[in-house]
Amino acid sequence: MKKSVLFIDAPDENFSGARFVSLVAPSFPQVEFLVTTRRNGSGPGVAAADAIFGYAHHFTEGMLAAAKSLKWIQSFTTGVDVILRLKSLRPEVILTSLRGVHGPQMSELTFLHMLSLSRDYPRVLDNQRKRVWERRAIPTLSGKTVVIFGVGAIAAALARRCKAFDMTVVGVSSSPRQVPDFDRMMARSELLQAAALADFFVVLAPLSPQTQGIIDARVLGAMKPSAYLINVARGRVCDEDAIIAAVRDKRIAGAGLDVFSTTPLPADHPLWNTPGILLTPNLGGLSTTYMEQSVPIVEKNLKCLVEERLGDLINVIPH
Repeated sequence: MKKSVLFIDAPDENFSGARFVSLVAPSFPQVEFLVTTRRNGSGPGVAAADAIFGYAHHFTEGMLAAAKSLKWIQSFTTGVDVILRLKSLRPEVILTSLRGVHGPQMSELTFLHMLSLSRDYPRVLDNQRKRVWERRAIPTLSGKTVVIFGVGAIAAALARRCKAFDMTVVGVSSSPRQVPDFDRMMARSELLQAAALADFFVVLAPLSPQTQGIIDARVLGAMKPSAYLINVARGRVCDEDAIIAAVRDKRIAGAGLDVFSTTPLPADHPLWNTPGILLTPNLGGLSTTYMEQSVPIVEKNLKCLVEERLGDLINVIPH
């Protein structure tokens, strides 16, 4: 009997249901793939779906309530807190993520922020617009210390690249352990001490009751005036008002933010026009090869579905 997989499509040229199906369907003739643009559960194929794939924020109460046969959700994101908050997520439905595929693009975006902030690249662009020829000495990343708050797969990918730039890498984790390319590991209880070491403090921790608002005025106050904060994790892990105040008052040198407590960021939000803060619009996890990056993980899990070995799914998120 064929398995049924429903893909929640998105208005994103790099996240096309049809494109993804074209990549995996030839290897799984035992699976019927359907694509829907309806997120409220009213579309065809929802009730019979064995699995539903999609971005975490595209899942709704209506979708899960209508999916009576649902056994497995494959999120095409690493963070799944949006799905975990849905009351219609039944305990028996297995939830998996794409943990491990975002390392390259997240690391490169972090480097974009580190280099742009430390070299004041907005000033370079402004000079270009004004046709101003200004040469000045600029700092290097070599010899600097990057503190990474949250040590998972993305942090490991970032740490490897930081070592290539001759940086010292310090990790802050709720479960400190030895990880390749980290020079030192510190416990979450040592967050203030770790922040004091940072030339760049990179936030990669997932959002949870324990991490919500954890990067606050105390943590920012522990940082050096020459240090930069970079948040590519979840907006609500950081206190945005505290960041604005710390940058405005020059208690830290600046901040690079890709995530925000409200998305899209409202046009009247003070983050837009605070000098020293660099914003990118949730670019961290995106890449032009995102579908191809996701295929190895999803194919492993699809094989488990076909062979009725759901207990062997990878990247399972407990709930």
